[in-house]
Amino acid sequence: MTTWSLRRKPGRTLGLLLLVILSFLVLRRYLRLESSSCAQEGARRFNWSTLIPLWLRHRQLGLQAKGQNFMLEDSTFWIFGGSMHYFRVPKEYWRDRLLKMKACGLNTLTTYVPWNLHEPERGKFDFSGNLDLEAFVLMAAEIGLWVILRPGPYICSEIDLGGLPSWLLQDSGMRLRTTYKGFTEAVDLYFDHLMSRVVPLQYKHGGPIIAVQVENEYGSYNKDPAYMPYIKRALEDRGIVELLLTSDNKDGLSKGVVPGVMATINLQSHVELQSLTTFLLSVKGIQPKMVMEYWTGWFDSWGGPHNILDSSGAPLPPPPDLLPKMSYEPMTPAFYLSLWDALQYLEPIRSEKPINMENLPVNNGNGQSFGYILYETAIASSGVLRGLVRDRGQVFLNTVSIGFMDYKTTKIVIPLTQGYAMLRILVENRGRVNYGDNIDDQRKGLIGNLYLDDSPLKKFKIYSLDLKKSFFNRFGVDKWTPVPEVPVFPAFFLGGLSVSPTPLDTFLKLEGWEKGVVFINGRNLGRYWNIGPQKTLYLPGVWLDKGMNQVGTLPASYLFPRDFFPSLSSLASACFPGGLGRCSASRLSHPWRLFFLAPA
Repeated sequence: MTTWSLRRKPGRTLGLLLLVILSFLVLRRYLRLESSSCAQEGARRFNWSTLIPLWLRHRQLGLQAKGQNFMLEDSTFWIFGGSMHYFRVPKEYWRDRLLKMKACGLNTLTTYVPWNLHEPERGKFDFSGNLDLEAFVLMAAEIGLWVILRPGPYICSEIDLGGLPSWLLQDSGMRLRTTYKGFTEAVDLYFDHLMSRVVPLQYKHGGPIIAVQVENEYGSYNKDPAYMPYIKRALEDRGIVELLLTSDNKDGLSKGVVPGVMATINLQSHVELQSLTTFLLSVKGIQPKMVMEYWTGWFDSWGGPHNILDSSGAPLPPPPDLLPKMSYEPMTPAFYLSLWDALQYLEPIRSEKPINMENLPVNNGNGQSFGYILYETAIASSGVLRGLVRDRGQVFLNTVSIGFMDYKTTKIVIPLTQGYAMLRILVENRGRVNYGDNIDDQRKGLIGNLYLDDSPLKKFKIYSLDLKKSFFNRFGVDKWTPVPEVPVFPAFFLGGLSVSPTPLDTFLKLEGWEKGVVFINGRNLGRYWNIGPQKTLYLPGVWLDKGMNQVGTLPASYLFPRDFFPSLSSLASACFPGGLGRCSASRLSHPWRLFFLAPA
């Protein structure tokens, strides 16, 4: 076998070296000519000069933790970050919001990735439109922001089930956020798809992602010591090469640290900052101090107070101009469809026993994630009705509302009837908790058997009211009638509103309405409930069209006086459960239709 020896053949070595150099020079000139047009196009599309100084043109080391400092390549780097969730902001407003972050003096964007929105059905992925993660990350780079990605799979984020898809709960033995086989198999398939999109966006591949978070606040859950190492490997095995981080609050920091992963903290006050950094020093040694979440606000709960936290700091540069807003005139819904009349256009599921929402045989076997569910069964006697209803069920005898069942009220008296009567329970899914030890118990609908005087009821008809566009498409224009003086609840309501040629942002106020859900042009704008503290719903102008817009509400079922029919005001609106009212939307300019469903 022939071997090369450089020391023995200096002439051959020199000739080979010259040949390599000459070939490289010719190839480089050719590539420059071929790629000049592409480079010019790329320069027009992405202004990387704002993001990459000369000393960063050769990316090798990425973001590192060295002693007390972060280093980007060989230079000290300060992270001034802020969060923006692409899936919660209309895509048309991404640039505006990112520019405002930049104007605040920030250099880094942090964002979650919601699994439940990207994989609404097992194996079916959606990264289009408002869920276009890659477009969002590249836009951040264009504007001059680095990115810290927080891909979960659990993200908390005050989103349904912490961002985990509800179809996971079809498995009665499911143990979320553990190495339970049914969970890890689903995570692996999701990460296979997601990371193929994320890997090219990393810093070392020329993108803006400088760090990736491993799960989210797992120290507060901490049900499986093998879980976090599994997630770390799942990221690394799929090509994640940037700095890995964990993120924990004061309750979970002691149990959330992972070997080989830098720990960061979530907090609300400087008092917590001192105690938590002292703890980290004792556990992880000297490392940069980083707050992943500094809570300048807090979420509200229906019926509770409005939470306000002190968010004062140092003076900041002036922000960009605010987007214009518009105030619209009040309107009253004109058309209506009782839920009982709507049932003839829906196909019920027949079952011997109640089926919870996640296990309904709908959506290609993936169950139902959101919305309402109606259960019907015939009864021939009075008695005490008992069962577990998640989250809130309105009970009807034929079409008459006789009360509610929820977490606190698990029993209700069924009055005397003559002969057979139809027992109906309209159950509302008010959202799955996103944080805490009970995320495995977030199935919705009727859970287990429903009993009448301790005898389980049988032979149910179950209607899936998932409130998707396909659901509302079943109700053509010929199905609607003018709103009567005394509507029968629950019911859907539909209205029209004329708005000027350029739709602008506004807020929907539902004076006189009690409880429900609002839809604008097929988009779910949000819930409302007169117990507060929230009083209005934000309506982005980009969700309105020139000409006619559709606005509606969902099954509402509360009684009201014959002469009481409030309008929707200051915005556009829709309702489900509670009494009718007027909706108004700030200053009218072109017609839109309001779509409401109100329960009884």
